[in-house]
Amino acid sequence: MKPMGLWQEGDWIAAVAVFVLAIFLTVGAKVAIQKEPEFAGHPKGLYMLFFAEMWERFSYYGMRALLIFYLTQHWLFSDSKSTLIYGAYTSLVYITPVLGGYLADRYLGQRKAVLFGGVLLAAGHSLMAVEGVGGQSDPTINVFWAALAFIIVGSGFLKANISVMVGQLYKLTDVRRDGAYTIFYMGINLGAAVGTILVGYLGQTIGWGYGFGLAGLGMLAGLVVFVLGRGALHGAGEAPRALSKSKEWTLYAIGIGAVAVIWALVQYQDIIQSLLVVSGIGLLGYVLYESFKLDKEPRERMFAILFLIALNPLFWGLFEQAGGSMNLFTDRFVDRSGVPASIFQSINPIYIILLAPLFAGLWVQLAKRGKEPSAPAKFGLALAQMGLANLVLVWGAQAYGLAAMTPVIFVFLYYLLATTGELCLSPVGLSAMNRLAPSFLASLIMGAWFYMTAVGNFVAGKIGEATGGHGGEMSKDKLLEIYALFGWISIGAAVAVLALSPIVKRWMHLDTLQDRDPLAGRDELAEPAAPGMRPQDETTPGPARS
Repeated sequence: MKPMGLWQEGDWIAAVAVFVLAIFLTVGAKVAIQKEPEFAGHPKGLYMLFFAEMWERFSYYGMRALLIFYLTQHWLFSDSKSTLIYGAYTSLVYITPVLGGYLADRYLGQRKAVLFGGVLLAAGHSLMAVEGVGGQSDPTINVFWAALAFIIVGSGFLKANISVMVGQLYKLTDVRRDGAYTIFYMGINLGAAVGTILVGYLGQTIGWGYGFGLAGLGMLAGLVVFVLGRGALHGAGEAPRALSKSKEWTLYAIGIGAVAVIWALVQYQDIIQSLLVVSGIGLLGYVLYESFKLDKEPRERMFAILFLIALNPLFWGLFEQAGGSMNLFTDRFVDRSGVPASIFQSINPIYIILLAPLFAGLWVQLAKRGKEPSAPAKFGLALAQMGLANLVLVWGAQAYGLAAMTPVIFVFLYYLLATTGELCLSPVGLSAMNRLAPSFLASLIMGAWFYMTAVGNFVAGKIGEATGGHGGEMSKDKLLEIYALFGWISIGAAVAVLALSPIVKRWMHLDTLQDRDPLAGRDELAEPAAPGMRPQDETTPGPARS
């Protein structure tokens, strides 16, 4: 422990994160020990789920912030290969909730699915702390691939189900539902911010094992909270019907089998690319097939859905440079004043905490004046802001010269524009999917939304790969060249989307739409892999109207 007089900026940032975490844990302890069934107007079960998800996001985002550096500095992959592995990993994280959600809905129930997912995640994060000697010839690298596989499958079982349990704590007509989801999503953003800072700080200043070890401890803490807090759920998330022990263990065996499959897949990114293309074509074909069986208005709404979904790969392909090429750029070419580069990954969740309520209020005020942009127009604005984020970074770096370290203010501006773009697309898109999809296709459309987000993450890996050029090592001028190219592509796409938005808005037929209740608390969250697989269980108060 360094004397405080020798602390640098990174040390102070980590200390502040510890202080913030301590405050929330103190409140959590107070909730846990009190005998009353509610705290601050909400059931204790909500706060149990809050802390369980907070710790899960703490571990996931903390590990994510370190992953690109672990790949390049410990396992000694080239920059290009590392960003491609990173993209393949995150794309699989967004796909597996489809399997986890299905098995929970049909057989396990959400509580057992979350518990199983938590066990897999704890195992995965713990395995990440097994370093070996490093280098691709080290046999320990197989433990690393196994760690990624456990985390991918564990995320699928946990992320698809824990938010549904929040809704099950309340009746559909309970006016507290929206506030409950807002509180729950605060846990996601808090965990992401604090986990990124503390795991990144330990991993880059003390050692990989300490950083990943802390992520593992965070996941274990979340698992303990979930197990000990079972009584506060009052039956929420139980299996839909009685399940025999043999069938239950068969389902767990399927999960373990999925880990083995993912262990092989994540090592061969070209196979993942081929699978995404083939399954994407199949999914598109099926959605179109179902669309043409509908009457004119619902059919055109499906066309509007497909238009919006098709924009996901471009936006997320650029946005998800954050943990890959942007992380490497910050580490090597930015004047950070000694702050570990991974800590800068906390800027996005902090911006979301600060800006999400403002955006939610802005849309309400504009709607009252009849000036709220349509969903496709907001998507156009999102692409414009993402493109501008790229260009602002490029212009700032070039203005100070390629030989000079880029001022850190341009990193903050980049993440500011990326976050405001995210707030124009992610919550808006999820809400549009819920509103426009026919009720019997709602889960399929949500699955398609997350699938195209997964494609976007793989695209991010391919874009990151391009920043390494032919030799595989990222250079400042090559990265700026790629960022400028895709910045202009994104702005060009934004112009096209804004031009087409009146047509797409007409396809939505909002004047005759029998609206379903919106997703509760959704305006407070931008995370693309957030819950929403079963929107019927995550709505605001009031009976469904269609």
